[in-house]
This record gives sequence, C-alpha cells and structure tokens, in this order.
Amino acid sequence: MPELSTLVRRLTPVADPALVLIVLLLSLLPLVTSRGAVPAWAYVLVVAECLPLTFRRRWPLIVISVSGVLAVIYGVAPLPDPAVPYAPLVGIYSAAAHSGRLGANVAGVISAIAITGSLLLDPTATLDHGLVLLAISATAWLLGDGARRRREVARTQTERADHLERTRAAEAAAAVADERNRIAREMHDVIAHHLSMMVVQAEAGPVVVASDPGRATAAFDAISAAGKQALTEMRRLLGVLKDGETAPLRPQPGVADLAELVDGVRSAGIDVRMTSTGPRQPLPAAVDLSVYRLVQEALTNCVRHGEPTRVDVNLVFEPRELSVTVADDGVGAAKTPHTGGHGLVAMRERVTLIGGTLAAGPRADRGWAVRAVLPLERS
Repeated sequence: MPELSTLVRRLTPVADPALVLIVLLLSLLPLVTSRGAVPAWAYVLVVAECLPLTFRRRWPLIVISVSGVLAVIYGVAPLPDPAVPYAPLVGIYSAAAHSGRLGANVAGVISAIAITGSLLLDPTATLDHGLVLLAISATAWLLGDGARRRREVARTQTERADHLERTRAAEAAAAVADERNRIAREMHDVIAHHLSMMVVQAEAGPVVVASDPGRATAAFDAISAAGKQALTEMRRLLGVLKDGETAPLRPQPGVADLAELVDGVRSAGIDVRMTSTGPRQPLPAAVDLSVYRLVQEALTNCVRHGEPTRVDVNLVFEPRELSVTVADDGVGAAKTPHTGGHGLVAMRERVTLIGGTLAAGPRADRGWAVRAVLPLERS
C-alpha cells in the first residue's frame, strides 16, 4: 500500500492532462466518424468544452459552469451527439469532489437544471434519454461527493492523530520536567545536608586535634562517611538522567531512616532529640520520603544558620495526618532568616505537592521552628 500511494503521488501531475486528452478524444469521436459535413466551429466547441478540465481541481465550479454551458450549446446545435457528455460528467464529479459541501450541492443543482434545460430546448430529445442522462449525472455527482467525504474523514483522522501525537509529546515533556524538578529538589537536600555536616566536622577537627585526638579522628571519619553517603545518593539520583543506565535499586529514605540522620547531626556536636507519639502506620511512599527530606532540610538549616545547642524533632501520628515539627534554640532567625533561601521554598513545594501545609518562622523566645502537616489519605 505505501508503494501504491507513492506511485499515485508521482502520477498526479500528469493525471489531469491525460484525463483531458482521453475526454477530448472521446468527445471528438462522433465528429470524426460522422458521415456528414461537420463545421470547423464544432471542433473548436468540443476543444473549448474539454480544455477547462485541466483546472478541475483548482477551480471546480468555474470548470463545471464553462463546460456545462458549452455542452448545452453543443447539444442544442445540429451536431452528432456523443454517447454521453463526457466533459460535463467529469466536471460534475470534480465539482462534487473538490469543492466544499456547499459548492458540491450548488454544482449538483446547477447540473440538474442545465441538463433539464438542454433536453427541453432539444426537439429531438426523448424522455428515456433524459432520464438516462440525469441518472448518469447523479452517479457522477455521488461518486465525487463520496470521494470528498472520504478525504474529509482522512483529513480529520490525520489532524486527530497529529493532535494526539502533540499531546503525548507535551505530556512526555511535562513528565521529564517534573522528574528533573524532583531530582533537583533531591539533589539540593542531599548536597546541602551532607556538605553542612562536613563543614561543621571539618571546623571542629582542627580545634580538638591536639587536646582530644580521638574526637578529631571521629570528626574526620564523620566527614568521610558523609562524603561517601552524599556521593552514593548523587549517583542514584543522576543515574536516571543518563540514557541506557539504570540507577541502583536502593530504597528511598523514609521515617525509618530518621534515627541515622539524627545520629549524623548529633555527631557534629548538636544535641538532637527525636520523639514520636501516636501509633505508627504504613505511610504512602511520597509522605515517607517527604518527612525524611523535610527533617533533613530543617536540620541542615539549623546547622548552617542557627548555631543551636539543641534541636527537637517531633513526629505526631494521627489517623489521617502526620505532624512533623523541627525546632531549635539557635540564633538563625536573627542572623540569616531562613525565609529567603531555596531550602524553605523546596520544602514548601514538596509538602504542597502531597496536599500538606507548612509553617516556618522564629519561635517566641529563641530559635526557629518548622512545622508541617501531611495528609495520610487523599480525598
């Protein structure tokens, strides 16, 4: 079928001239084979009747009008009649096939009126001949109208397929953008947290290297462990961006990993206390990860800006929601307000995506607090 379609497209430029030649030969045949004398203007009339068919696709209504008028003149004149009026029939088909619906209907009505008028003006015409001519003309119109309808259906299906393809491409692009945004949020949380821990440990190491070598060694070990963990998480996140490479099948962190996270911050010399109230229940994956990243970002901000001595992490499990609060006693709100950083924006966006709420600001007495309420079921 594709080869046939290609062949048809290649032959299209010569199809109309070839059709005009065939119609012209058929229309001239009665004149050429006539036993009586045929005036020269009869040949001119036939040629003038057939030549407009060359433009039947571009100006179908004009073509059928010119060919129809000349055919009526030929039919009324005392000239040898062809078996059927070939040029007007092709014109009727072309008008129905290549005009719009209104043009096709107008062409059909005009053709019927022209055929009826020519039959009334021709004294030699019979009723049987008229009925046959009308039937043949109606058939030509119906064939042309059917071809037009098929093209309209094919065009509609093509437009619909193109629209679906564009929609799928847009949805795929949106999915890629969402995934990249998610990875960007994850990268921010991972890098900010681990680098903050490494900076704190690196600053503490030289201070105690002489007085407490064991603690200095522990600080450098913590730096190494934080760096390795950051590299591992970065490889996992970046793996999905590389074509043909599969990211390591490591579970995303969640509430169960908060103890390890708190221990890492506690090793930096900050008193971090975590409490949990209410019966624990299985959490949706998005909520589980969001809780971990929320606490991670809040602890990172405490270390970077707050200079706290104590941080309280409190989780309250309720039947339909989970409340997470991270409060410190530092001076971050006074020195570097958290509200201007990307971390709080990322936290708020993450919480909003799962239908939760986030509040962050300075505490009444001292320090900074972040509180999020995350739904455990979506309505």
